[in-house]
Amino acid sequence: MSFWTKLVDRFRAGSGEDVDWEALLIEADFGVKLATEWVEELREQGLARSPEKAETWLREKMTQMVRVPPPLPVRQKPEVILLVGVNGSGKTTTAAKLAAKGRNEKKTVHLGAADTFRAAAAEQLEAWGERLGIPVTSAAPGADPASVAVRSLFAARESNADLLIIDTAGRQANKRNLLLELGKIKRSLQKKDEAVPHHTWLVADGATGSAVVPQTREFHQAIQLTGLIVTKLDGSARGGMVAAVRAELGLPTYYLGRGEKPEDIKRFEAKDFVENFFGN
Repeated sequence: MSFWTKLVDRFRAGSGEDVDWEALLIEADFGVKLATEWVEELREQGLARSPEKAETWLREKMTQMVRVPPPLPVRQKPEVILLVGVNGSGKTTTAAKLAAKGRNEKKTVHLGAADTFRAAAAEQLEAWGERLGIPVTSAAPGADPASVAVRSLFAARESNADLLIIDTAGRQANKRNLLLELGKIKRSLQKKDEAVPHHTWLVADGATGSAVVPQTREFHQAIQLTGLIVTKLDGSARGGMVAAVRAELGLPTYYLGRGEKPEDIKRFEAKDFVENFFGN
């Protein structure tokens, strides 16, 4: 029995067919706002009393909601990805996974270790770079992260790299001054080339559930995200925050990360995600 089916049974009122859909969707991390909107639509269409019909409707609604738009072409080298997120979300490991993926796609890749706050961050990324055969631009702890990001861009250009992935220090979403430091990194890059970074992705810990939504909102207001990478999603129905973030902020999820190995990242596919979410 899938986790979703267990949730439906758990929120079924008494022994009847009625399901507390709002409580169920909130439990599955859709957040209060989206859960309320979808339950109202279920009731308006007369589907709330039929779990089977309601689930079919939810599947279609969710698939449409989380579908990823086609990427805009990047007409210059390197293509630049800036990774941001809270402490412990898995940014450095995700940077390495994206680098490995790019290398496997026959791209030349460069890594930028702009997390100069956490003492072991640069060493961790350098270790990944050595393991993968990918060069890393780094600096001593306490160095200006914006300068490291800019030096990474110059180094990637000099080597004619196809892809530059810049790791940054973890920031708590409610610490405005720390978020403003990320803005400095982005502005410093744009002074050298107004087109970069081409992607500013929040690495979000899926295990934190609906807390991803306000977290994403704060980062988006501070630095203008272009999308998400969701890590640490287990096999349960938890994952509704992907739809909640898309509904509220219009931000798609581009990748899912599971595990610690370089290959443990995959492009987000709406159909597969929804099927896994519902347990089929």
